[in-house]
Amino acid sequence: MGKVTFKVLLGLIAMAPLASPFAQTDERYDPDRALEISQAAVGGTIGDYELIDRDGNTVHLRQDYAGKPLVISMIFTSCHHVCPMTTKHLVNSVRAARDALGADSFDVVTIGFDAANDSPEAMRTFAREQGVDARNWKFLSAPAATIDQISNDLGFIFFPTPRGFDHLNQSTVIDRGGSVYRQVYGVTFELPWLVEPLKELVFNRPESAGSIASSLFDRIRLFCTVYDANSGRYEFDNSLFFTMFAGFTVIFAVFIYLFREIRLARRSKRS
Repeated sequence: MGKVTFKVLLGLIAMAPLASPFAQTDERYDPDRALEISQAAVGGTIGDYELIDRDGNTVHLRQDYAGKPLVISMIFTSCHHVCPMTTKHLVNSVRAARDALGADSFDVVTIGFDAANDSPEAMRTFAREQGVDARNWKFLSAPAATIDQISNDLGFIFFPTPRGFDHLNQSTVIDRGGSVYRQVYGVTFELPWLVEPLKELVFNRPESAGSIASSLFDRIRLFCTVYDANSGRYEFDNSLFFTMFAGFTVIFAVFIYLFREIRLARRSKRS
C-alpha cells in the first residue's frame, strides 16, 4: 500500500462514509483498494494535458505549472455536500500555507472530473460559491478521455452512482518536475499534512544549488518554519535558529581548544 501514517489512516476511516453524499454506493468502489491505487501513484509523472479554465482559456497541466509545486484537487460540481466542504477546507489550508511559504510559492488547480457536467461555467459557479478568488488557483474542465488520463496519473478513481459519484477525497501535491510527491486525504485534514510536503519542495529550490549562502538560507527557512499547535498556524521560530547557532559556536570553540592543546602538546614534546 505504501507508507501511510496512522493519522492519515484515521482520517481516511473518518471520511470514508462521506466519499459520496448519497447513501447508495457502487459495488465496484472499494476504499481500501482506492487508497492502494492512490499511494501507488506517488513517484509517477503527470502528463501535459490540455484543459480549459473557468474563463475559457487553455491551460497545459505540465507546461504552465513547471518550476513550482502544484496542488491538484478533484471534485464534481453537482456535489452539494462533500466537495464544497473539501474545497472550503482547502481554501483555509492554502491560505495558511501561503502565509508561511510565500504568496507565489506554489499553485493550486481544482479539476472537475464529471466531464459531462463540469463545464467552465459550472466550475466558475462552483469556485464563486466556495469563495475562491486567489489568482494562483484555477478551476479546470476537460473532456472525459483527458479526465481518465489525469485520474490515472494521480491515482484517483471514481465510480458513478445513481445520484452522484463514489471517490476518495484526496489532494495531490506535485513537485516542480511534474511528479506526484504526496497525497493528502480527507474532507478535512490537519494543516501539516499539506504544508509539510509543500515546505520541503518550496525550500529546496533548484536555484540554490551551488550557492552556499542561498542553500544555507533555504535550510534555515526549512527547519525554522514550524507548526504551532496552539495557534493552528505556521511561524518562523527564531529560537531554533539561535539554538543551532549556539550549538555550532560551542562545537567551533571546542575544536579551537583541542587544536591549541594539540599544538601545545607537540611543542612540549619537541622541547
